[in-house]
Amino acid sequence: MTKWAPRHDGGRPSERPCSHTWTAEPAPLSETCTTCAARERAPADLLLCLTCGHVGCSDSSPGAHATRHFDSSGHPVARALARGQEWAWCYEDEVYLDPLSEQPVPHSAPRPPESVWDYPRPPAVREDDRVVRVECAGQVVAETRKSVRVLETSHPPVFYIPPADVRTELLIPALTGRTWCEWKGSARYWDVVVGDDVRADAAWSYPRPEPGFTALKDYFAFYPSRMDRCTVAGEDVTAQEGDFYGGWITSEVRGPFKGGPGTLLW
Repeated sequence: MTKWAPRHDGGRPSERPCSHTWTAEPAPLSETCTTCAARERAPADLLLCLTCGHVGCSDSSPGAHATRHFDSSGHPVARALARGQEWAWCYEDEVYLDPLSEQPVPHSAPRPPESVWDYPRPPAVREDDRVVRVECAGQVVAETRKSVRVLETSHPPVFYIPPADVRTELLIPALTGRTWCEWKGSARYWDVVVGDDVRADAAWSYPRPEPGFTALKDYFAFYPSRMDRCTVAGEDVTAQEGDFYGGWITSEVRGPFKGGPGTLLW
């Protein structure tokens, strides 16, 4: 898995953001452009489809076979195969992407204890710059340093992740009906789907949050109990008990926590 970032220097000809920042790297299905080979012509620079491994000529070559593949398949991102060229192109958003080197996740200094009984009601919304990571079925579903925590009396924090740092192609609208929060509004639910692995109702978002919670608009929160691993600054998260709240318990957070058996009327 490679993390790609939109190129800053002239790499956004469409002036649009790009959400395809996490991309698998499949094995190439061929060593040349099969369309060119069938016509007995030498291919130009090649691009590799990062969804299925198709290989085709880049857009600067006659025929634009990589573009033709995208138009027929809808696969968004292809990377250069030319030696020494480390870049990709998102056909959907028309953005050049450059790879980010994988660095070990640094462990931050210990944080002072936080009692959930000191959290306010109505809840507070706080920005958090720690590395937040969500993993499922061998894939990194989300990773960010720009999360937002919601802090509410008796509950462990819930981390909301901006859509630009989520592999949204792995999220499918769930069949579950919406729920209503008296503070945040109507929540929409999402299944996380990685190949044949389906985690039902594993994430949620607020498309139209209530005033006071607009910072959460279209951000995604994940149930750590339904993912394989969630971490904050490299520390494994313990899931809040119960099926409703979805809080993330880390070492600085102190309970007792609402959510387990016999606590619903606290």
